[in-house]
Amino acid sequence: MSYKPGKNLALSGVNFTDKSREEVAEAFLKMLEGGMHGLCMSPYVEGQQPGDLLSEEQVRRRIGIMQPFTNWVRSFSCTEGNELVAKVAREMGLSTMVGAWLGKDQEKNEAEIEGLIKLAKAGFVDIAAVGNEVMYRKDLTEDELLEAIERVKQALPGVPVGYVDAYYEFSHRPRITAACDVILANCYPYWEGCHIDYSLVYMKQMYHQAKAAGQGKKVIITETGWPSQGEGLEGAMPSEVNAMRYFINAQSWAREENIDIFYFSSFDESWKVGAEGDVGAYWGIWDKDEKLKFV
Repeated sequence: MSYKPGKNLALSGVNFTDKSREEVAEAFLKMLEGGMHGLCMSPYVEGQQPGDLLSEEQVRRRIGIMQPFTNWVRSFSCTEGNELVAKVAREMGLSTMVGAWLGKDQEKNEAEIEGLIKLAKAGFVDIAAVGNEVMYRKDLTEDELLEAIERVKQALPGVPVGYVDAYYEFSHRPRITAACDVILANCYPYWEGCHIDYSLVYMKQMYHQAKAAGQGKKVIITETGWPSQGEGLEGAMPSEVNAMRYFINAQSWAREENIDIFYFSSFDESWKVGAEGDVGAYWGIWDKDEKLKFV
């Protein structure tokens, strides 16, 4: 279900409805400077997209921008230069959640899994994520995904291994949930049409649904965020103020409840407009030119 404005629902988190944009931006900057658990890595600069080779210079530059504000970095792939993310992040004193991107191409899947295992054995991986929203996209069967998860677990006995997907998939797919050492849940009130006023309480429900499915396993929110521009979705409206409000509320809750969140995302990436519509390019804390937004 999606939350819509209504007199029977109380506002959740900080109420900024009576604040100016400047006041919200001041609160955003203060929250950002206070640091956060984790950030999702956005490696592709303008004109690039998945399939292009990343340079060490661009990876190093972008992680350098992120490093003062986060303890962890999450990567999404172990090929085409993405393997540099874990190495550089560790070099800069950050912990890493490293993902193997799995899809319909078995040859590429093999390269991703081998890359993840290699990085972990070299000591660059704190949490290994085998696949991202594979069940949501229906790229693999459950059995194929379980085989990949088990293979990585066998190869890396000292590293926690999980799988990333929408929070509800862990309720619907108990075999996958059972195979994970840690539950890695994407929680997006925006993509379910939730009004900004009720987005925090909705994300809390998402988190607790994944936690119930995990039956005691640690749950990490691997993606959550709010776009700053673009066309809205039902009650969810992109704007700079809404993006700042969501960030402030999410980070406040994470600190108060000791919830591990990887915020999505670090930088705007123009290539994402194809799959997600015009909002896809505007999820970053920094813009496509690596300048801090909002402030």
